[in-house]
Amino acid sequence: MPARIIDGAALAATLRTEIAAKVAAAGFTPVLAVVLVGEDPASRVYVRTKDRAAREAGIEARTISLPAETALADLLATIQALNDDPAVDGILVQLPLPRCIDPQAVIEAIDPAKDVDGFHPMNVGYLADGRPKVVPCTPLGVMKLLRAACVETAGARAVVLGRSAIVGRPMSRLLVTADATVTIAHSLTRDLPAECRRADILIAATGKPEMVRADWVKPGATVIDVGINRRPNGRLVGDVAYDECAAVAGAITPVPGGVGPMTVACLLENTLTAALSRRA
Repeated sequence: MPARIIDGAALAATLRTEIAAKVAAAGFTPVLAVVLVGEDPASRVYVRTKDRAAREAGIEARTISLPAETALADLLATIQALNDDPAVDGILVQLPLPRCIDPQAVIEAIDPAKDVDGFHPMNVGYLADGRPKVVPCTPLGVMKLLRAACVETAGARAVVLGRSAIVGRPMSRLLVTADATVTIAHSLTRDLPAECRRADILIAATGKPEMVRADWVKPGATVIDVGINRRPNGRLVGDVAYDECAAVAGAITPVPGGVGPMTVACLLENTLTAALSRRA
């Protein structure tokens, strides 16, 4: 029996509508500042998507575009100006940054109260302690997808494939808080397919196109595909070989139309939450 499709696009549309209603009732316009360094085409497309979604929700989006050769000191000065601006509620520095810039120094420069990506060490610490304040957008979106699809996390065995600070590690912490038994797997994990086959919930975040095959999936498992990759022919695919895994899984997210829209919607939610907290 084919897997049930977890429709992230539909859930994200509902969430954005709810956010727009809350913004309209707030009595002020939240402001999201996005800092883009360089001319990376994928980043520019993603920033335009965020800007459009923010405007549709009633959030003012300000994009600060800086050249690729921007010095770290100048970027930090830009961030400090946004920290000091009382009108700005959320700050996001689009990753990846040019190789000459230390991303950790940039992340640590953002005011934790305006860190809508949830990457500042203070917000990471709260999440690790089980007391999340600002949760990274993609893992937050995944948890919302699991809840909407009525996937039981308590007692479930979850495998997070990928250990990045952006997705893998915060994802594992959220699942632990939701009472799952969690394994983080990666490229050096011994017998990686067998480890994945143990999962009731398999979350793929490797950045490797269609890496997860059908024989990596436990029959009936829930498969969440965080990846988005463009093939040479222009086709967008995830980290999961969708067609073959959908024949084995119990539920699965598509690419596109799965986790991606939820990431953007959760960014808007984080911005509204930051704005309400700051202006309370």
